Amino acid sequence: MSDTPARVASPCTNVCRMHEASGFCEGCARTIAEIAAWSRADDASRLAILAALPPRRALLVEQGIYTAAEPSI
Repeated sequence: MSDTPARVASPCTNVCRMHEASGFCEGCARTIAEIAAWSRADDASRLAILAALPPRRALLVEQGIYTAAEPSI
C-alpha cells in the first residue's frame, strides 16, 4: 500500500484534435500548451486547468464541435 496520494487525473478523452479557431482540443478542451505541460504540472496547476474547462466545453458545444463525454474527476 502506498502513502503517495493519487495525482489529479488527466481530462483526456482520446479525441485528440485541435480546433484551429479556438485553439482548444476538441476532446478535452485544453490548449496545446496545457496538454504538453500536464505531465510535469503539480496538482494545483492541474486543478486550475480543470477549472478552466467547463466554459471552454460550453463554447465548443455552442459551435457544434465538442461531443466527447465529460470525464469524471
